[in-house]
Amino acid sequence: MILASKSPRRKELLGIISEDFKIIPAAGEELIPDGTGPKDAVLLLSRQKAEEIYAQYKGEIIISADTIVVIDNKILGKPCDEEQAFEMLKTLSGRSHTVFTGVCVIFADGTSKNFAERTDVEFYPLSDSEIRGYIATGEPMDKAGAYGIQEKGALLVKSISGDFYNVMGLPISRLARVLHEHI
Repeated sequence: MILASKSPRRKELLGIISEDFKIIPAAGEELIPDGTGPKDAVLLLSRQKAEEIYAQYKGEIIISADTIVVIDNKILGKPCDEEQAFEMLKTLSGRSHTVFTGVCVIFADGTSKNFAERTDVEFYPLSDSEIRGYIATGEPMDKAGAYGIQEKGALLVKSISGDFYNVMGLPISRLARVLHEHI
């Protein structure tokens, strides 16, 4: 198996399913056509990544994923700087948002399974100083929506409805079932 991601969280989570995999991150540019909805966007991006790696490693099982945070029909990706992280966290403060992760598995025989998982997350109301303190940890800078639920970002979360691991970036229960059905 090959995990087409450089995410340390995805590596850790896939390790719960199997310890027998390599990491070969996809390097291609992520392209989403205008007007693409959030669920379709993560399905498309995860498929693009998997196909890129499968083209080089035919005969291997390729697993890729892409995670986005959505609020008010707006996709929040990874912040480019601390000010953008602040704005994202301010927008999420005291409100519910949705996390979508798209997963694509291309099996050794070339068949594939592409699915998306949805989890709803509600944040506590956050003061500006709480937000700045969280940003000072450096944690928000490489995460969609500027937070990681598995680390200090857990302190921002009031409730969650859906797969916790989906918010971390890889819905492992569903992925394990997809792999089991095919292998």
